Amino acid sequence: QVHLVESGGGLVQAGGSLRLSCAASGLTFNNYDMGWFRQAPGKEREFVAIRWSSGSTIYADSVKGRFTISNLNGNNMVYLQMNGLEPEDTAVYYCAARTPSSRGSYYSPSGYRYWGQGTQVTVSS
Repeated sequence: QVHLVESGGGLVQAGGSLRLSCAASGLTFNNYDMGWFRQAPGKEREFVAIRWSSGSTIYADSVKGRFTISNLNGNNMVYLQMNGLEPEDTAVYYCAARTPSSRGSYYSPSGYRYWGQGTQVTVSS
């Protein structure tokens, strides 16, 4: 059974940093593309970043240059380093996994099979 568990959320002032972690179990990590999404109150869940199983990455324009998705030392963890946080980044952040053969788009939630429970990030102005 696949489990994705996020951690690292919290309250931070604008301009600050947080690092989110996602622990994956029950899957062969290197066979999956790992993504981060976020959902603000009253808004749809939106794509933030993806780390392909090959190791390459793509970011949403809104976070490019500020956020970094990574997997360190080949462990079953994916991280989202968030710098220069803005109040607009306030949301619940979700980790998600998809197989490379998924037909869904990488920037759409429907393209992912497994999801974590989410972690709240709040940025105060």
